[in-house]
Amino acid sequence: MQAKIGNNYLSGMIESAVILLMATGTIFVYSAGANVNVNYDLGHFYNFTTLKQLLFFPLAIAVMYLVSKIDYKRLSLNTNPIGKSFTPYLIIVSIMLLVLVLIPSIGIEKNGARRWLAIGAGSVSISFQPSELAKWSIVIFMAAFLDRFASNIGRFKKGFLPVCSVAAVAAGLIVTQDLGSAVLICFLSFLLLVIGGAKWRHILLPVPILAVIFYFAIATSPYRMSRLKAFVNPGVDSNASYQAQQSLIAISSGKLWGKGLGRGVLKYGHLPEDTTDFILSIIAEELGFAGAIAVILIFVLLVVLGIIVVFRCKDRFGQLLGCGIVLAIAVQAAINIGVATVILPTKGMPLPFISAGGTSMLLSAAAAGILLNIARQTEVKRELEDGYD
Repeated sequence: MQAKIGNNYLSGMIESAVILLMATGTIFVYSAGANVNVNYDLGHFYNFTTLKQLLFFPLAIAVMYLVSKIDYKRLSLNTNPIGKSFTPYLIIVSIMLLVLVLIPSIGIEKNGARRWLAIGAGSVSISFQPSELAKWSIVIFMAAFLDRFASNIGRFKKGFLPVCSVAAVAAGLIVTQDLGSAVLICFLSFLLLVIGGAKWRHILLPVPILAVIFYFAIATSPYRMSRLKAFVNPGVDSNASYQAQQSLIAISSGKLWGKGLGRGVLKYGHLPEDTTDFILSIIAEELGFAGAIAVILIFVLLVVLGIIVVFRCKDRFGQLLGCGIVLAIAVQAAINIGVATVILPTKGMPLPFISAGGTSMLLSAAAAGILLNIARQTEVKRELEDGYD
């Protein structure tokens, strides 16, 4: 009985951490979205980020619980015939959506980048970001492939090249519109290849090519160059460093305990992207250093719990999949926090479960649901083993 309680406690803690993060995000997206010049019209509900987030929060919880009831092995290429696994369909759909979003008459352009597709019509249409689906699809595919072809992953043509080709196609379709997501996919793929047992000489082979692509992606983009220069020397371009400076002002003005929930002032037109990339800055301003640290510690707790699940899992696919999910959450959180605190150059990267955006929240919740399923199945196996003992 003690083993059962202890094991169930692990999945319960993961659930609690994810729900707490999503609840925090919903509260602060609503707070950060406050605008004295806007009158909310419920007839145009979907035009308001803050109101949409109130809808996405319970929906994300439902998605997490629904996905957690689905056997994660349905994603495996090893225990299922390829035609019965969900993974090939996820990859195919992701690639198709990435192609569609690049078509000018179909993809929606915001802030100079075409990253969204419209779902629905008229005032009830919502935007969907295919790169978010592609990111999680690649994580799932990498885990499934590395499990299914474990004996061939050390071979360049039969193992390494095929798995990298799929990730390269996804990253290549994304890179022109969203460099950050493309780099994230490549980095997560690199980490999973290392964990999955690929040879280092194979892994390092495409690095020079990727470095050249990354260099030209930066060098040929004036706004990316200005952001990088502003990070190295903030005084060079005050416009490019504006967001970073305002973020630091928000964090520092909150001091230890903050100004109080809803009492921040940087959200009133002073800090762009306050509901997405710099949501942590608003949390720090209103709840202070203590509040921001509390959020970071919840992420740390979630990652540690995920690592425990990975180590307890005896199934190679479950280990790789759980590891990929934990890494994706941890890397995104680290980048977002690094940008908000100006440790890293400004780059659009949502804070998982917290930043505004239905696509990110729902898909992150689904990924958390998969992690929960791995945890629960691991718990059941441990209970059976303890029972036999």
